[in-house]
Amino acid sequence: VQLQASGGGLVQVGGSLRLSCAASGSAVSGRRMGWYRQAPGKERDLVALITGDDSTYYLPSVKGRFSISRDNYENTMYLQMNSLKPEDTAVYYCNINFADGGRINEYWGQGTLVTVSS
Repeated sequence: VQLQASGGGLVQVGGSLRLSCAASGSAVSGRRMGWYRQAPGKERDLVALITGDDSTYYLPSVKGRFSISRDNYENTMYLQMNSLKPEDTAVYYCNINFADGGRINEYWGQGTLVTVSS
């Protein structure tokens, strides 16, 4: 399974970006997937999660500004980020997590850098 994250970049405060996570080797449909971020010197935190039945969870500080979704036909997960703040600056990673034959499988994308300038 490979995840390819893209869409990061430099944006001003209040701007928007859409991150993409294209999967190969596994379907995204029905899988638990998430976006995490890691700022310099900090731990990696869960930002948004979409479960197998399409329930969603958001880090409280991004709720109302970020939206996670997936396109099963494109086999891609997205993170729409609006009203960006400097504290959203981080490397964003996508993740997929699923059970297969009694074993938990977890894969990460390579990360895409989001920089929000004030």
